[in-house]
Order: sequence, then structure tokens, then C-alpha cells
Amino acid sequence: MIETQIQKYPPTRFMGSKQSILPNIREATQNLDFLDVIDLFSGSGVVSYMFKAMGKQVYSNDFMKMNSIFSTALIENNSIILTDPEVEELLHYPHQTDGFIAKTFNGLYFSDEENHLLDRVRFGIKAVGDKYKRAIAMTALIRAAIKKRPRGIFAYTGDRYNDGRRDLKVSLEDHFREAVNTINRAVFNNGKNNLSLCEDAMKVSLKAQVIYMDPPYFSPYSDNDYVRRYHFVEGLACDWDGLDIQTHTKTKKFKSYPSPFSSRNGAINAFDILLKRFRSSIILISYSSNSLPTREEMLSLLYRYKRHVDVISIDYRYSFANHRQRKTDNNKVKEFLFLGY
Repeated sequence: MIETQIQKYPPTRFMGSKQSILPNIREATQNLDFLDVIDLFSGSGVVSYMFKAMGKQVYSNDFMKMNSIFSTALIENNSIILTDPEVEELLHYPHQTDGFIAKTFNGLYFSDEENHLLDRVRFGIKAVGDKYKRAIAMTALIRAAIKKRPRGIFAYTGDRYNDGRRDLKVSLEDHFREAVNTINRAVFNNGKNNLSLCEDAMKVSLKAQVIYMDPPYFSPYSDNDYVRRYHFVEGLACDWDGLDIQTHTKTKKFKSYPSPFSSRNGAINAFDILLKRFRSSIILISYSSNSLPTREEMLSLLYRYKRHVDVISIDYRYSFANHRQRKTDNNKVKEFLFLGY
């Protein structure tokens, strides 16, 4: 039953998604006695969804607006769906828009027709009264934009990576319809009052019996700048409100959000702060063997605040092109789960 529900989560191509190691995370936690959990860096939301399917009260947090919208639609929301007539109304929103996407991103990522569609739907979403219907619609629009984009990212312009796959042939309208249907099927009630947050993880003040951390990995072999890859859809989620678009850049990105996980020392210090804050909770951390701090450094940090630490090692290969290839094939790594209690 739990596995069937987990499999309903919309499949993701997002950088850093833990969809492929969900069985390992579930196995690591299934014998723990806990009622609630904070997913501190929720990303795609797939781990939060797994915990929801396990019947836990879930607090799903991420500093990116688009990710918090995902968790509003599928973690916090227990029953609301978006109907077919509501979908068509959004796709054919009859009122004038500001044309912001069509003007700002002309010729960069999508056709003129697709840009106007994005403007139309985002304006329609603003007019939707229900919080969860808005979240479903925006999640679907973001998923549609990512699926329609070669490689699913916005760190380059044009379509030179178009390999002819189905997703690139399907219209943006149909991607939106398909995404809404997929999200609707994934909505369920686990009987808990779950919550979606959009906060700096370093400032989250909630408490829970289990804290799951999957922060951006600092690695000498890659960067962990999610905003650079997803700036367009993050801007879409924010409606570019308060974002300073760097008009001199080819991609028209905005300045990346500050993160302590952008350097080795910053990551070590951030982990220490978080481990100290949540020292009364069971702590589960996902981390990679090619990232810093090292396995030994992570153990040393955990033992400052936990008497027992288990390490689960998982063979893993990054399929997303965010790791520079060297002779050592650095996308073939160990994924570690550190369990402190």
C-alpha cells in the first residue's frame, strides 16, 4: 500500500532528486519510532512524499519557491484537485497579460506562441482563489516548461540539445494537461496536518522527532547552483517578484540565492549549526562520497551531538549532467546515509 502510493509521485528529472534511493531511505527509517519529520531541504519533494505515504506528519521545507509550491500541492494538500474545466480555463485565460515572459525571454527558451501561453496561464493562476489549486496549476506549469526544455534546464539558450524525444515533440499545452492529471492522481490524505515551508534551512525553528537533511552537495567536481539551472521556472514560481534579473547575461538569469553550502568551510559550519540545533531529534543525512565534508568529517560532526551513528553506503551514478567527467568517472559514487540517534 505504501509502495503503491509512493509510486504515484510525479517522476522527476531534477538535479539531486533522491527518487532512485527512496527504498534505502525508507529502509533506514522504517524501524524508527517517530510521528513527525522535517524534510529540511526538500527539493523535488519526493522524500517528503514518501514520509507522507508512511503516515508521518511532514514539514517540508525548501529555500526555492518552486520547490515549496511542489510540496504545497502534494504534501500539505490532502484532498484538492484541479478539474478539467479549470485546466482549460487557465489555458485559454481571456484577459490581457503583461507579456512579461514574451518580452523578457524572447527567443531564449521557447517559441513566441509558447511564451504567450506561459504568460496567459501564469496570469490565470493568479486569479485562482484556492491556495492548493494555484499550487497544482503552478507545479504543472513548471513541470511542463521543464519537460518541453531540452535537458530540462535553463543554463543555456536555444535548443541545441534537442534529441527528438517525445517530451520535446508534445505541445506545452498538452504537457500542462498531462502534468495536472499526474499531480491530481498523486494527491492523497494521510490523516495528518502536513505543512509546506519556504524558508532558509538555517533559520527553520520547527521541531520534529526526525530531521532529514539533503543539502546541496559541495564538490570539487561540480557546482551545486540550482538557481543557475532552474532560474526561469523559479522566476515563474515567484512571478519574478523581488528578483533582479541580470539583463547583461545571455540566459537572463537572476542572482543566485546565498548558501553556506557553496564552500567546504561553509558546509562544515552549517552542518555543525544544524546538528547542534536538532541534537534532540533523530537525524538522517544524505551525502555523496565525492562531496565535502568527507565521510570521516561528517562522522566527526555527528559524534559531537549523537552517541550512535550508522552509515549506509549505496552505489550510485549521477545521470544528470552536473558533474564534469574526468578519467576517474566522478559521476560514479557512493551515496551515504548517516543516521544519528
